[in-house]
Amino acid sequence: MSSAVVSVVLAGGGTAGHVNPLLAVADEVRRREPGARVLALGTTTGLEADLVPARGYELRPVPRVPLPRRPSTDLLRLPGKLREAVRAAEAAIDEIGAQAVVGFGGYVSTPAYLAARHRGVPVVIHEQNARPGLANKLGARWAARVGLTFPGTELRGGVVTGLPLRREIAGLVDRTEAAPQQVRAEAAALLGLDPALPTLVVTGGSSGALSLNTAVAGAAGAVLATGVQVLHLTGRGKDGVVRDALGALEAAGQDVSRYQVREYLSEMHLAYAVADLVVCRAGAGSVCELAALGLPAVYVPLPIGNGEQRLNAAPLVEAGGGLIVDDADLTPAWVSTYVPALLADRERLAIMAKAARAAGVRDGAARVVDLIQDAVAEAAQAGARA
Repeated sequence: MSSAVVSVVLAGGGTAGHVNPLLAVADEVRRREPGARVLALGTTTGLEADLVPARGYELRPVPRVPLPRRPSTDLLRLPGKLREAVRAAEAAIDEIGAQAVVGFGGYVSTPAYLAARHRGVPVVIHEQNARPGLANKLGARWAARVGLTFPGTELRGGVVTGLPLRREIAGLVDRTEAAPQQVRAEAAALLGLDPALPTLVVTGGSSGALSLNTAVAGAAGAVLATGVQVLHLTGRGKDGVVRDALGALEAAGQDVSRYQVREYLSEMHLAYAVADLVVCRAGAGSVCELAALGLPAVYVPLPIGNGEQRLNAAPLVEAGGGLIVDDADLTPAWVSTYVPALLADRERLAIMAKAARAAGVRDGAARVVDLIQDAVAEAAQAGARA
């Protein structure tokens, strides 16, 4: 029986952590079968509402159905909302005669999994985090295949695929392996940086992280004194503490021209192309992209939530590809003591880079599509026997 994937529904949205792997898998499906019909399920308010059509894929809206974690009035309204969302997902499955439904977690995945079950269509799940979300825990109960980003994630039937890398990062991996100095020089020129200088990149993600901004800005004098350059991405509306610190240094007579501040950088791959060291949160996307690129990092897990960010970074740090620092411990004193010394230690950075690269997965999208093909072939064989 043919395992070619020619029609698939992909479900995920709300955050870049769900949308980027979805798009990477969609691209890989189309790479293998250029005529494949791909429908994405998402909300009208999440990032997918812009990113999915911009990539050339059709988006079918599904009502947002958060699963209440404790008794509330939302629990009473859940059955009606869920039925509406499941019907929307079933309509998408029927529209293209989907061979499989692939979910990446988030609000739209639960109705997609239920719709697939009603229609007898195999479910394939990809879980991006070390600690799975509620939707994927539910869907894994009857999923045909489950892909995991990190080893040790507890989902029934899970196999490690790594994270499907977004197109820009996958392309940077390939180009950097072929011509690293050229790639660095081109990116530095676009960003207005010096490719010859050791470069620290600081980012709290698209929304920024005030604690990272405060700690690194407070150590800006010590960092700049070593001759490095800094690209600090503060998050929108969160650049004030950094600019104030630099203003004070400049008033005291210190040159701060090598410290570049931006609220946001849409071309994040350019920042990675020039980075020698990254200070960042430990979201699954950041950890996996930095590992795939072989970039050393200081990971500062988000201090709230269920602790998944520490779990995300732990395997890479244990392999020697980065450091973990608690949010409360990331102070200007810590940054002043450790970051300049690390940037100056080229041998240690090289060792960390090699360890990160060895731990990184670069073909996550291909591995996930392999799982989809297996599920489709298995369903076809079962149908033939019936």
